[in-house]
Amino acid sequence: MSVKAGKHARELLLKEYQGGLSTHSKTMPGFPFGSVVPYCLDALGRPLILISRIAQHTHNLQKDAKCSLLVGERGADDVQAAGRLTLLAEARQLTEAGEIDAAAERYYRYFPQASNYHRTHDFDFWYLEPVRARFIGGFGAIHWVDALTLANPFAGEPERSMIEHMNSDHANAIAHYVALSGLPAEPAAQLVGIDSEGFHLRIGQTVHWLAFPTSCNNQGAVRQALVLLARAEVWPSGAPVEA
Repeated sequence: MSVKAGKHARELLLKEYQGGLSTHSKTMPGFPFGSVVPYCLDALGRPLILISRIAQHTHNLQKDAKCSLLVGERGADDVQAAGRLTLLAEARQLTEAGEIDAAAERYYRYFPQASNYHRTHDFDFWYLEPVRARFIGGFGAIHWVDALTLANPFAGEPERSMIEHMNSDHANAIAHYVALSGLPAEPAAQLVGIDSEGFHLRIGQTVHWLAFPTSCNNQGAVRQALVLLARAEVWPSGAPVEA
């Protein structure tokens, strides 16, 4: 596997926010069971999902934690030519109060419409621990990926502080990022996440990930990247844009 393939696979996982979850059927042993789940990435770069205790896929995971998550490029005209990723993983439910609170704080920034599901409708947070991934970047670009995840160096208070600052004081800059990347101008975008490779904007109920021009491993580098983008007339070369 090339480093480039691993980066492209991770970018696809960052961009899409929903996928097809396949579990081992408890009711029909031997058959795979498919469902659709929204997700965001947790502090360690693993898909974080919120699922109902009465859902079939939850019963399946309680019996057998092995699963897969299929993620493909949204809106692709030719799905066989588009990028897609099959993540083989083991699902783990979060049970510690501190972990659950951190997961809720992150997840509800991305999906505020799901707020309080785990309290009022018996939903629980689970994460998918990657085992291996199969990435197809188009015809002939096929790779096994063994090191997919990348921990978020800003997870927790640093990320929360940067997000609050941008949303409170730099709405014009956020609007410029939206215009620069060709995303919908309405409703107004909110910054909901920052990682070392880019940032996440929520527009209505849809989330988009935009790449930094270069990787940012400290808050100073993030600040410089956001200022550069706020002043740019075109998206800097080398930074792929989710449209």
